[in-house]
Amino acid sequence: MNPLMSVHNLETSYGPVMALRGVSLNVPEGSIVTVLGSNGAGKTTLMRTLSGALAPRKGNVRYRSKRIDGLEPDRLVREGIVHVPEGREIFPFMTVAENLRMGAFTRRDRAGLAAELALVHEYFPILAERRDQEAGTLSGGEQQMLAIARGLMARPALMLLDEPSLGLSPMLVAEIFSIIRRLNQEQGLTMILVEQNARAALEVADHGYVLEIGRIVMDGPAERLMGSDDIREFYLGKAADSSRGRRRWRKRKSWR
Repeated sequence: MNPLMSVHNLETSYGPVMALRGVSLNVPEGSIVTVLGSNGAGKTTLMRTLSGALAPRKGNVRYRSKRIDGLEPDRLVREGIVHVPEGREIFPFMTVAENLRMGAFTRRDRAGLAAELALVHEYFPILAERRDQEAGTLSGGEQQMLAIARGLMARPALMLLDEPSLGLSPMLVAEIFSIIRRLNQEQGLTMILVEQNARAALEVADHGYVLEIGRIVMDGPAERLMGSDDIREFYLGKAADSSRGRRRWRKRKSWR
Protein backbone atom coordinates (compact mmCIF):
# COMPACT_ATOMS: atom_id res chain seq x y z
CA MET A 1 0.00 0.00 0.00
CA ASN A 2 1.31 3.46 -0.89
CA PRO A 3 2.04 5.83 2.03
CA LEU A 4 -0.17 8.87 2.49
CA MET A 5 2.93 11.04 2.02
CA SER A 6 6.38 10.13 0.79
CA VAL A 7 9.42 12.39 0.66
CA HIS A 8 12.37 11.52 -1.57
CA ASN A 9 15.82 13.12 -1.56
CA LEU A 10 14.52 16.52 -0.47
CA GLU A 11 16.90 19.47 -0.50
CA THR A 12 15.93 22.95 0.65
CA SER A 13 18.19 25.96 1.05
CA TYR A 14 18.15 29.54 2.29
CA GLY A 15 20.23 31.22 -0.38
CA PRO A 16 23.64 29.50 -0.33
CA VAL A 17 22.92 27.74 2.99
CA MET A 18 21.69 24.16 2.56
CA ALA A 19 19.15 23.38 5.32
CA LEU A 20 17.89 19.97 4.15
CA ARG A 21 20.27 17.50 2.54
CA GLY A 22 18.69 14.54 0.78
CA VAL A 23 15.87 13.92 3.28
CA SER A 24 13.65 10.90 2.56
CA LEU A 25 10.79 9.58 4.70
CA ASN A 26 7.44 7.81 4.47
CA VAL A 27 4.21 8.56 6.34
CA PRO A 28 1.71 5.66 6.35
CA GLU A 29 -1.94 6.64 6.48
CA GLY A 30 -3.34 6.63 10.01
CA SER A 31 0.09 6.82 11.64
CA ILE A 32 2.01 9.33 13.73
CA VAL A 33 5.54 9.88 12.44
CA THR A 34 7.85 11.96 14.59
CA VAL A 35 10.97 13.84 13.51
CA LEU A 36 13.45 14.42 16.31
CA GLY A 37 16.43 16.72 16.33
CA SER A 38 18.21 19.50 18.17
CA ASN A 39 17.85 23.22 17.43
CA GLY A 40 19.10 23.99 13.95
CA ALA A 41 18.76 20.42 12.71
CA GLY A 42 16.31 21.45 9.97
CA LYS A 43 13.02 20.27 11.51
CA THR A 44 11.06 23.48 10.94
CA THR A 45 12.54 23.83 7.45
CA LEU A 46 11.22 20.34 6.68
CA MET A 47 7.73 21.26 7.89
CA ARG A 48 7.71 24.52 5.96
CA THR A 49 8.80 22.68 2.82
CA LEU A 50 6.10 20.02 3.21
CA SER A 51 3.44 22.70 3.78
CA GLY A 52 4.43 24.69 0.67
CA ALA A 53 5.88 27.71 2.49
CA LEU A 54 9.33 26.88 1.06
CA ALA A 55 10.09 25.45 -2.37
CA PRO A 56 12.65 22.62 -2.46
CA ARG A 57 15.60 22.95 -4.82
CA LYS A 58 15.73 19.18 -5.37
CA GLY A 59 13.75 16.03 -4.65
CA ASN A 60 10.01 15.44 -4.55
CA VAL A 61 7.06 15.14 -2.19
CA ARG A 62 4.13 12.87 -3.00
CA TYR A 63 0.75 12.94 -1.31
CA ARG A 64 -1.72 10.20 -2.18
CA SER A 65 0.81 9.23 -4.89
CA LYS A 66 0.59 12.67 -6.55
CA ARG A 67 3.50 15.10 -6.63
CA ILE A 68 2.78 18.21 -4.58
CA ASP A 69 6.19 19.89 -4.23
CA GLY A 70 5.89 23.41 -5.56
CA LEU A 71 2.16 23.78 -4.82
CA GLU A 72 1.03 26.85 -2.88
CA PRO A 73 0.07 26.44 0.80
CA ASP A 74 -3.63 27.22 0.24
CA ARG A 75 -3.80 24.52 -2.43
CA LEU A 76 -2.24 22.02 -0.03
CA VAL A 77 -4.83 22.89 2.62
CA ARG A 78 -7.54 22.12 0.09
CA GLU A 79 -5.79 18.81 -0.62
CA GLY A 80 -6.03 17.95 3.09
CA ILE A 81 -2.63 19.01 4.49
CA VAL A 82 -2.64 21.42 7.43
CA HIS A 83 0.40 22.92 9.16
CA VAL A 84 0.27 23.89 12.85
CA PRO A 85 3.45 25.98 13.03
CA GLU A 86 5.99 26.40 15.78
CA GLY A 87 4.99 29.32 18.00
CA ARG A 88 1.25 28.74 17.30
CA GLU A 89 0.81 31.89 15.12
CA ILE A 90 -2.78 32.45 16.15
CA PHE A 91 -4.49 35.76 15.37
CA PRO A 92 -4.11 37.48 18.77
CA PHE A 93 -6.65 40.28 18.29
CA MET A 94 -9.36 37.98 16.93
CA THR A 95 -11.61 36.00 19.24
CA VAL A 96 -11.28 32.27 19.67
CA ALA A 97 -14.38 31.77 17.50
CA GLU A 98 -12.96 34.00 14.76
CA ASN A 99 -9.66 32.09 14.80
CA LEU A 100 -11.55 28.83 14.34
CA ARG A 101 -13.51 30.26 11.42
CA MET A 102 -10.22 31.32 9.80
CA GLY A 103 -9.13 27.68 9.94
CA ALA A 104 -12.11 26.78 7.78
CA PHE A 105 -11.53 29.43 5.10
CA THR A 106 -11.22 26.83 2.32
CA ARG A 107 -14.54 25.15 3.17
CA ARG A 108 -18.03 25.97 1.94
CA ASP A 109 -20.13 23.22 3.54
CA ARG A 110 -21.97 24.87 6.43
CA ALA A 111 -23.36 21.63 7.81
CA GLY A 112 -19.89 20.15 7.84
CA LEU A 113 -18.49 23.24 9.57
CA ALA A 114 -21.05 22.94 12.36
CA ALA A 115 -20.09 19.30 12.86
CA GLU A 116 -16.37 20.18 12.85
CA LEU A 117 -16.89 22.93 15.41
CA ALA A 118 -18.78 20.52 17.67
CA LEU A 119 -15.90 18.04 17.34
CA VAL A 120 -13.35 20.72 18.18
CA HIS A 121 -15.31 21.70 21.28
CA GLU A 122 -15.48 18.04 22.30
CA TYR A 123 -11.69 17.74 22.25
CA PHE A 124 -11.03 21.27 23.52
CA PRO A 125 -13.97 22.24 25.77
CA ILE A 126 -12.02 25.24 27.14
CA LEU A 127 -12.27 26.83 23.67
CA ALA A 128 -16.07 26.76 23.87
CA GLU A 129 -15.85 28.58 27.19
CA ARG A 130 -13.42 31.11 25.71
CA ARG A 131 -15.16 31.54 22.35
CA ASP A 132 -15.64 35.33 22.73
CA GLN A 133 -12.22 35.97 24.29
CA GLU A 134 -9.37 37.52 22.30
CA ALA A 135 -6.93 34.74 21.43
CA GLY A 136 -3.92 36.77 22.56
CA THR A 137 -5.22 36.76 26.14
CA LEU A 138 -5.28 32.95 26.38
CA SER A 139 -2.64 31.03 28.30
CA GLY A 140 0.17 29.33 26.36
CA GLY A 141 -1.50 25.95 26.63
CA GLU A 142 -4.85 27.33 25.51
CA GLN A 143 -3.19 29.03 22.54
CA GLN A 144 -1.61 25.72 21.51
CA MET A 145 -5.01 24.03 21.77
CA LEU A 146 -6.48 26.79 19.62
CA ALA A 147 -3.73 26.37 17.01
CA ILE A 148 -4.45 22.64 16.74
CA ALA A 149 -8.21 23.19 16.77
CA ARG A 150 -7.92 25.82 14.03
CA GLY A 151 -6.09 23.26 11.91
CA LEU A 152 -8.82 20.67 12.54
CA MET A 153 -11.44 23.07 11.17
CA ALA A 154 -10.03 22.44 7.67
CA ARG A 155 -10.84 18.71 8.12
CA PRO A 156 -7.30 17.58 7.25
CA ALA A 157 -6.14 14.10 6.37
CA LEU A 158 -2.57 15.00 7.36
CA MET A 159 -1.55 17.42 10.11
CA LEU A 160 1.99 18.79 10.38
CA LEU A 161 2.62 19.61 14.06
CA ASP A 162 5.72 21.69 14.75
CA GLU A 163 6.88 21.70 18.41
CA PRO A 164 3.44 21.55 20.09
CA SER A 165 5.07 21.24 23.55
CA LEU A 166 7.21 24.38 23.19
CA GLY A 167 7.08 26.55 26.30
CA LEU A 168 4.45 24.47 28.09
CA SER A 169 4.53 23.02 31.60
CA PRO A 170 4.88 19.23 31.95
CA MET A 171 1.20 18.96 32.92
CA LEU A 172 0.07 20.83 29.79
CA VAL A 173 2.48 18.83 27.62
CA ALA A 174 0.85 15.63 28.88
CA GLU A 175 -2.60 17.05 28.10
CA ILE A 176 -1.64 18.16 24.58
CA PHE A 177 -0.07 14.79 23.76
CA SER A 178 -3.07 12.95 25.15
CA ILE A 179 -5.26 14.90 22.70
CA ILE A 180 -2.82 14.17 19.85
CA ARG A 181 -3.07 10.45 20.60
CA ARG A 182 -6.89 10.60 20.77
CA LEU A 183 -7.16 12.46 17.45
CA ASN A 184 -5.02 9.81 15.81
CA GLN A 185 -6.81 6.83 17.36
CA GLU A 186 -10.39 8.13 17.29
CA GLN A 187 -10.39 10.24 14.11
CA GLY A 188 -7.72 8.39 12.13
CA LEU A 189 -5.79 11.65 11.67
CA THR A 190 -2.32 11.10 10.20
CA MET A 191 0.37 13.32 11.71
CA ILE A 192 3.97 14.35 11.24
CA LEU A 193 5.16 15.52 14.63
CA VAL A 194 8.33 17.57 15.00
CA GLU A 195 9.51 17.68 18.61
CA GLN A 196 12.49 18.31 20.86
CA ASN A 197 10.66 16.50 23.67
CA ALA A 198 11.74 13.12 22.36
CA ARG A 199 10.18 11.07 25.14
CA ALA A 200 6.71 12.57 24.69
CA ALA A 201 6.93 12.27 20.90
CA LEU A 202 8.12 8.65 20.87
CA GLU A 203 5.43 7.62 23.35
CA VAL A 204 2.68 8.60 20.87
CA ALA A 205 4.46 7.93 17.56
CA ASP A 206 4.53 4.79 15.43
CA HIS A 207 7.79 5.60 13.65
CA GLY A 208 10.56 8.10 14.19
CA TYR A 209 13.31 9.82 12.22
CA VAL A 210 16.32 11.62 13.68
CA LEU A 211 17.40 14.73 11.78
CA GLU A 212 20.85 16.21 12.30
CA ILE A 213 22.34 19.09 10.31
CA GLY A 214 19.74 18.61 7.58
CA ARG A 215 20.19 14.85 7.18
CA ILE A 216 18.27 11.82 8.40
CA VAL A 217 20.82 9.92 10.50
CA MET A 218 18.57 7.26 12.04
CA ASP A 219 15.02 5.98 11.72
CA GLY A 220 12.95 3.09 12.98
CA PRO A 221 9.83 2.10 14.92
CA ALA A 222 9.28 4.43 17.87
CA GLU A 223 9.62 1.61 20.38
CA ARG A 224 13.00 0.64 18.93
CA LEU A 225 14.24 4.23 18.98
CA MET A 226 13.13 4.57 22.59
CA GLY A 227 15.43 1.67 23.45
CA SER A 228 18.39 2.93 21.43
CA ASP A 229 21.47 3.84 23.46
CA ASP A 230 22.12 6.85 21.22
CA ILE A 231 18.57 8.17 21.57
CA ARG A 232 18.66 7.69 25.33
CA GLU A 233 22.01 9.47 25.59
CA PHE A 234 21.32 12.45 23.35
CA TYR A 235 17.53 12.92 23.59
CA LEU A 236 16.08 11.10 26.60
CA GLY A 237 18.80 11.52 29.19
CA LYS A 238 21.10 14.18 30.41
CA ALA A 239 21.98 16.84 27.86
CA ALA A 240 25.06 15.84 25.92
CA ASP A 241 27.70 17.88 24.16
CA SER A 242 26.16 18.82 20.80
CA SER A 243 29.40 18.74 18.78
CA ARG A 244 30.22 15.27 20.10
CA GLY A 245 26.69 14.19 19.25
CA ARG A 246 26.97 15.48 15.72
CA ARG A 247 30.25 13.65 15.16
CA ARG A 248 28.73 10.36 16.35
CA TRP A 249 25.57 10.80 14.28
CA ARG A 250 27.58 11.38 11.12
CA LYS A 251 29.05 7.91 11.52
CA ARG A 252 25.66 6.25 11.84
CA LYS A 253 23.75 4.62 9.00
CA SER A 254 19.97 4.92 8.91
CA TRP A 255 17.92 1.88 9.96
CA ARG A 256 15.85 0.69 7.03
